[in-house]
Amino acid sequence: MKPLMLQGHERAITEIKYNREGDLIFSTAKDHKPSVWFSLNGERLGTYNGHQGAVWCVDVDWTTTRLITGAGDMSTKLWDVETGSVLGTIPCNSAARTANFSFSGNQASYSTDKAMGHNSELFIIDVRNVDSSISSQSPVLKLTMNQSNQTKITSMLWGALDETVITGHENGSIRIWDLRTAKELNSVNDHTGVINDMQLSADGTMLVSASKDTTAKLFDSESLMCLKTYKTERPVNSAAISPIHEHVVLGGGQEAMEVTTTSTKSGKFDSRLFHLVYEEEFARVKGHFGPINSLAFHPDGKSYATGGEDGFVRVQVFDASYYEFVFE
Repeated sequence: MKPLMLQGHERAITEIKYNREGDLIFSTAKDHKPSVWFSLNGERLGTYNGHQGAVWCVDVDWTTTRLITGAGDMSTKLWDVETGSVLGTIPCNSAARTANFSFSGNQASYSTDKAMGHNSELFIIDVRNVDSSISSQSPVLKLTMNQSNQTKITSMLWGALDETVITGHENGSIRIWDLRTAKELNSVNDHTGVINDMQLSADGTMLVSASKDTTAKLFDSESLMCLKTYKTERPVNSAAISPIHEHVVLGGGQEAMEVTTTSTKSGKFDSRLFHLVYEEEFARVKGHFGPINSLAFHPDGKSYATGGEDGFVRVQVFDASYYEFVFE
């Protein structure tokens, strides 16, 4: 299981995403250049230049024609994937923390931080025909987190049929919003720490959340019922569900500022594979010498990518023994 090392970022990786076919990996880091790579051989195709701050989030639409990124320079940008040119820039009141295309690709959503007197806000925008005028257009919908229990949005997903948006918050709550009525449908407080990441299963019926409270949890994506809990000893920064097996992979480690040892052998920065149903860990993969900040499964389930605080993206391809493995 020799990993591909994707070298090119100068600072810590913040998020990685595969496109729908899985031939490309998009990565963002605290340097200002989102990058795109071939997932097969780890070759860097190019960078998307234009941000002036750390880029926190990235998403690609299902046709792999457009890219959305949100950054600490208080802007959200939409890009042409093929040419790397900026299609439009949306100014924000504070850093843009999350950004996602809807499943149809007709709409996108992004959220901003609570900072400088502004509350955390969630925006829905129409991205069917993007040009430079998008910077002055008003969003389709704007939801402000102004109640005391609605803390900063730290992760976000589109729900089923583009009718809902699911948000994960700094206080550990997960909320589901109806976009037609702009109201909160449901919220759960199963986590006690900040929600670092949420990812849907391949069919969209379940989501896995990764939290600083050292657990990852499996939720029903409509009712937000907590189905399973995967426990570790240290904060979980990212979690992903395998599209072909009943497996979940978790990545984390200490907070970057609390790291003192950077040995890969210390076992603090492994990605861990858990069984989806039995909640038991059955494998660990070493590699990063720093916490894992983002994880993504390849759409075919035969490999997965991890992005770490060390600035590397590692693509792990599973051996034959992984497919033969039977959980007793």
